[in-house]
Amino acid sequence: MSDNGCGFPAPGLHSFLFEPIATVGGFEFNKVMLLALVTTLLVTSFFWAAFGKAKVVPGKLQMVGEAGYDFVRRGIVYETLGKKEGEKYVPLMVSLFFFIWIMNIWSVIPLAQFPVSSIIAYPIVLAAVVYIVWMSLTFKKHGFVGGFKNLTGYDKSLGAVLPLVVVIEFFSNVLVRPFTHAVRLFANMFAGHLMLVMFTVASWYLLNSWMIPAAGVSFVMTIIMILFELFVQAVQAYVFVLLACSYIQGALAEHH
Repeated sequence: MSDNGCGFPAPGLHSFLFEPIATVGGFEFNKVMLLALVTTLLVTSFFWAAFGKAKVVPGKLQMVGEAGYDFVRRGIVYETLGKKEGEKYVPLMVSLFFFIWIMNIWSVIPLAQFPVSSIIAYPIVLAAVVYIVWMSLTFKKHGFVGGFKNLTGYDKSLGAVLPLVVVIEFFSNVLVRPFTHAVRLFANMFAGHLMLVMFTVASWYLLNSWMIPAAGVSFVMTIIMILFELFVQAVQAYVFVLLACSYIQGALAEHH
């Protein structure tokens, strides 16, 4: 029973907690880890099957793989970094896009019904990968002093406000950006899953009471939420990769 006594099993943080499937050497392996592992295997297996024996005249699987690869390469990487600079980062961005998208899409898959990205540890690790690449490129291209200027927007022409600008830019770029990069993905998937669970549970709860018409409304909302989530899942993968490319573009930009 819920605290309000109505018996409605309201979703909450407990909806994001799972009992271990197995424990090996003190390490607990749960459903979310399994979904993340399956995601890795699916993405790797798909592109291996699509391009492992690539043909001049592509088959159906290779065509689908090329379409997805070109979408990220031309629609995100080239648009942000340009063809010459961006080509070397295409494999990383394609991997990030499809890994995030599949992790998100588990939310609407029967039996799985959970977006891996709604557990903040996963977005944090992915954002950390981008952060390491971004910082490495910044200091590799500009050196220590130049890299510092790149990250802080150092410009002598700013005069008396220069120290304030340096502090704000440093805080924004070095600390806030990686945090928001991870939290944006996590928060959208967390909120979306919570809403989807709420309408799904409400449909079942109301169907077993005298409020059957309300159950129908809740069910319609569940369908709408599923369709909306399918859109948001793809958009969040797109935005994550787009931001990653913009950070790299900033690292490669010449400081004036």
